[in-house]
Amino acid sequence: MTEICEPEVAGAKSTPSSTLCRGQVPHEVPNPVARLRKQIAHQPLALVALFVTTDADFAKITREAQEQFPDTDVIACTTAGEIGQSGFEEGMIIAIGFPSAHYASKSILIEDLQGESSQAVVDRIALDRLAIQSENPDKQRGFAFLVVDGLSLREDILTAAISPALRDLPIFGGSAGDGAHFGRTLVSLNGRVCENAAVLSLIQTDHRVRVFSFDHLVPTDRQMVVTSADPARRIVKSINGEPAVKEYARIVGKDPDQVNQFTFASHPVVVRIGGGHHVRAIQQVNESGELVFFSAIDEGMVLTVAQPKNMVEHLESEMVKLSENGAPSDIFACDCILRRMEAEQTQISHQVSDILARHRVFGFSTYGEQIGALHVNHTMTGVAIYADPDGD
Repeated sequence: MTEICEPEVAGAKSTPSSTLCRGQVPHEVPNPVARLRKQIAHQPLALVALFVTTDADFAKITREAQEQFPDTDVIACTTAGEIGQSGFEEGMIIAIGFPSAHYASKSILIEDLQGESSQAVVDRIALDRLAIQSENPDKQRGFAFLVVDGLSLREDILTAAISPALRDLPIFGGSAGDGAHFGRTLVSLNGRVCENAAVLSLIQTDHRVRVFSFDHLVPTDRQMVVTSADPARRIVKSINGEPAVKEYARIVGKDPDQVNQFTFASHPVVVRIGGGHHVRAIQQVNESGELVFFSAIDEGMVLTVAQPKNMVEHLESEMVKLSENGAPSDIFACDCILRRMEAEQTQISHQVSDILARHRVFGFSTYGEQIGALHVNHTMTGVAIYADPDGD
């Protein structure tokens, strides 16, 4: 596969030049990080983000990144698939560089997510938030990006804890993935590879930005109640007083023995929070025949089966909305693995990829998404960046 950098998008003549330095290489090429450096390091960078296929040696990639970008913070994570020049990608290492001329950044490694949330971490986030703003008076717009170990089961608690410390700084993010294996997910800051950890990056810029989140699901009138659960492990044991898998299968009209990840992608469940519905996606059926969820779950929770809209039409519509006040120069996104699975199952992957490529979306497929204080699923979250500083 040919290396690419800063792709020109067919049919997008009016799209402004990218404000980010973007590149990608297949993981199996010799010296992949050195090749990425040639693609993105044409100017000083405030931050480098790497999204690494699980086919690669993650520890080796992060070590090489330290050598290639010695004076720049480098954040990295494993993925459930990559989003690059051609839309959905597989087996790639995606790199995004934030040029120092227009971006400033501070990154924080948050370790031991299984322990109690540390007030010291929250205090540091609040202080760094004020510091980066005061140190960069010419860069008064911004956002926070959070990447979390996707098997930590702590995203809900983490986002709720740190969101208040960010005050008015919008936050989005994604949970690191392991393809479709659900075995081991990793994050890294400056070569330190961790499980059960997260990396938070505070980013200030002189560009206009818009943090967004959307899904293509509509709640139906089919509901179920969680009657037995293990919230700490996000496991639902029974629904409506019946074994969870059998009752879920009955409600969605499937054979319990045939329930799999594609079933969960095409028959998601949502929970009402505030004035809206948010997905509580099912990850898998465990050996005991229980349902393992991607997000927080508890006894008494009312789940509603959702019906997917046409993903192609909905994605195009959302991309158009992001261009209402001018087309973004870049879209940096976290997209749930269940959306990719649904696209594959319904044979629309090429159409979805075409839209992602045309609108210059870069990022990765996740085990869950962060938006504000919430951890969600079956969603795309991200930030649109606009070269034109004017507008809303």
